Amino acid sequence: MNNATIRRGQPGKARPKVTGRRKAPVKRKSMFASAAALLPFPLEVVQKAVGYGAVALGIGVIAVGVTFLGLPQMAGVAAAEMVGRAGFEVKRIEVTGIDRMERMTVYAIATDQQSMAMPLVDLDDVRGRLMAQPWIAEARVSRRLPDTLLVDIVERKPAAVWQSQQQLSLIDGNGVVLEPVSPDAMPNLPLVIGPQANLQTAPLKTLLSAAPALGPMVAGATWVGNRRWDLRFQSGETLALPEGEQDARVALVKFARIDGTERLLGRGFVRFDMRIPGKFVVKVPPRSATTKIDTPSDAPKQDGQAGKIKDTDANSSGGENGTGEG
Repeated sequence: MNNATIRRGQPGKARPKVTGRRKAPVKRKSMFASAAALLPFPLEVVQKAVGYGAVALGIGVIAVGVTFLGLPQMAGVAAAEMVGRAGFEVKRIEVTGIDRMERMTVYAIATDQQSMAMPLVDLDDVRGRLMAQPWIAEARVSRRLPDTLLVDIVERKPAAVWQSQQQLSLIDGNGVVLEPVSPDAMPNLPLVIGPQANLQTAPLKTLLSAAPALGPMVAGATWVGNRRWDLRFQSGETLALPEGEQDARVALVKFARIDGTERLLGRGFVRFDMRIPGKFVVKVPPRSATTKIDTPSDAPKQDGQAGKIKDTDANSSGGENGTGEG
């Protein structure tokens, strides 16, 4: 027998000496984890997105079940409330686009719900009630899971002040009444006067654009008989324009040209009447008036209260009744 030590239980073979711990088997990554490792964002983001997607799918299934499959309404509401108790209920409202109208009005409409559970918030109803507000031209309402309601507002833009039945109102370019205006806080906007004058704001703007030099001098415009305009200038004179958009445009351009050469505005005249094509009648103050009219050598010919100006494009004739409408 040699010097090798034979241990009991294993005749003829020496038992190897074991040193250190045995290595644990290597766990293989799941396919989901391997795929997530290739994405440019953390795994937590993926898991959260999957969770939100599942909830969104659940909300959709509930809505479809209640609406299309004829499930009892109470069962659908109960399921939606369960989703809300799980954390998917409105806790925040984000409003964008607000400038002039009251922000609290939007909050009050958005929170006026039978339930604040996300699946039960009626987005179409919220939008419809927002669109009924005078200042709101467009509204978009959406959910952002888990707990935020997004409200995006497009406001109307003030374009003029409308005076009707001794009331002043701020209106937009389409004539929509936005809010009352105090006489002590008049905004720097055109003044339109008369019944239904608010509905003529856009045509008036187009008309004034034909004579850009006169536009800043116009203090107000009266819609007469629902058919034509009287323009009142900041210097106090009134210009009576004819009916019809084209005739009014031609008359205004002609007046702008005469004013550019004869300096009509600011010289004490009372009224310019261009209602009849081919005629241009000027009304001056009564002789007893204290106002003095500066009359240079190139001024139009005047005759008492009614005067006539000969234009190169029109034969002047007739008189002025002084009533503003004849």
